Amino acid sequence: MRETVHRLNTIDRGILFMLASALISAMNGAVAKVLGDGMSAMEIVFFRNMIGVLIILATLRHTPAALPGGRLHLLLMRGFFGFSAMILFFYTITTIPLGEAITLNKTSPLFVAILAFFLMKERLNTYAILALVVGFSGVLFITKPAGFSMSYDHFLGLLGGFFAACAYATIKRIRDIYDARVIVLSFVGLGTVLPLLLFLVAPFVDAPETLAFLFPEFTLPASNTTWALIAFMAIISTLSQWLLTKAYSLGRAGIVGVVSYTNIPFAIGFGWMLGDPFPDIWVWLGIGLIVSAGVLLKKS
Repeated sequence: MRETVHRLNTIDRGILFMLASALISAMNGAVAKVLGDGMSAMEIVFFRNMIGVLIILATLRHTPAALPGGRLHLLLMRGFFGFSAMILFFYTITTIPLGEAITLNKTSPLFVAILAFFLMKERLNTYAILALVVGFSGVLFITKPAGFSMSYDHFLGLLGGFFAACAYATIKRIRDIYDARVIVLSFVGLGTVLPLLLFLVAPFVDAPETLAFLFPEFTLPASNTTWALIAFMAIISTLSQWLLTKAYSLGRAGIVGVVSYTNIPFAIGFGWMLGDPFPDIWVWLGIGLIVSAGVLLKKS
């Protein structure tokens, strides 16, 4: 009896930690949306990752990595995929409603299932196949494509979910040979270096309008408020990751994973407060289908 009560309390704490992580994750998106009024998405990514590099290097100096490593190309691939997912995510935050941007990013588990099938030869059971059908049906309700085309910004949001899936799939290949902090460092490190390179070449590139967000003119923030928001975003994103880790360590992965989808209604609320239109019935239906697909995948 005592063991059962202890187990329930552990699960409850895991749910609470995940709820807190989801709320702060949505708040992080809201801060990025506010910063997007005066900064490019690339600048937001650059400053966020630069602070992340300093934090990770400080922890590695305090406690050096123990795992040997050895597959540098996979580590760099993880960093590139992570950077690609982040820039597309932050760009769509500035161009479409916050709730929709976060929901499209949540399609990454669907893409993980597809990548696992083609690259790792993992079979798709009935739950997984149903999840893919349900999840991508939800995408159609959110993006409301005209004919067979969706808006460019919604497409980039979906592409961001795909790159996030590529990053997760790569992590599976290197998590036993690289310290978790080194894996994160590959992400924030490339997420600092690549924007810096793009800033340097931007004056010499005549990019088409569809790719102009990759080559913005760099401007150092002059406002103390902007610097404060950048620092706040770095702190709460780190806190969100810590809470997420605690949630999975305390509760059952299936339960806390489902609870993680609460960041979608949180994001809708923050977005509405920042001026986003309230979602119509079709967007709500699409969100529900994508969340249902995530639940189905956890049963597969």
